[in-house]
Amino acid sequence: MKKIIKFMIGIAVIYAFLYVNNHWLVVTEHTYESEEIPKSFDGFRITQVTDLHDATFGKNQSRLVERVRATNPDAIFLTGDLVDSRRYDLDNSLQAVAQFVDIADVYYVLGNHEVALNLTDEIYAALMDLGVHVLPNDAVTIERGGERIVALGIEDPLMGQNVEISIEAARQHVGTDSFTMLLSHRPEQFEAYVEKEMDLVFTGHAHGGQIRLPFIGGIVAPAQGLFPTYTAGVFKEQDTTMIISRGLGNSLFPFRIFNLPEIITVQLKSK
Repeated sequence: MKKIIKFMIGIAVIYAFLYVNNHWLVVTEHTYESEEIPKSFDGFRITQVTDLHDATFGKNQSRLVERVRATNPDAIFLTGDLVDSRRYDLDNSLQAVAQFVDIADVYYVLGNHEVALNLTDEIYAALMDLGVHVLPNDAVTIERGGERIVALGIEDPLMGQNVEISIEAARQHVGTDSFTMLLSHRPEQFEAYVEKEMDLVFTGHAHGGQIRLPFIGGIVAPAQGLFPTYTAGVFKEQDTTMIISRGLGNSLFPFRIFNLPEIITVQLKSK
């Protein structure tokens, strides 16, 4: 009987551990300071949501929506893999987005899972119907107090175009003299973002390495292999800063371990 009780307790502990690791939402806050940020955008807040992979956080995504709302964003960036190619349910994936648009302007770029489904037109159309700013190798200016910054978005390389060309295509729609933020799914393309002189880059894709070990970090990430470099946090090179979100959901491997689902908030600060 004692062995059975210990076994049941062990199962309960494992279940609780996995539940917390996959459902406990955390918000990571960053401040980005630059002389290139116009004074009108001092204090401008951006919340990044990425790699939902059709995960659910409360009824009608209520917990996710409330955590995003509590960050008090001026803009919400969705950086890909809103859906999962292995369990496609667009209506479920859009539940949160339909509520995000009531909080702030929402901007979106593709991830590799949207491309893998070969349903990008359907996904783009559904998001635009909700009022989302879709950025397929495109850019928009965000204006405030008579000043402006640029949000530039590129499609995933699985669409058949390399990152450098996609950035150049997006740049054609705006000037090059404004502070530029890039929405891109893939962090492993960091050197391309540096080469193209992006100021602030938002990425996901790596799921934080899916399984993270204390003092070591992520174990594996797509396109990076074992013990990848770009899984989470902030990376700086020359005048480019890249922020990687660990994201929210799972894909091939069903569990996140030592890797809580993450929402990113960045507050801009003008020097």
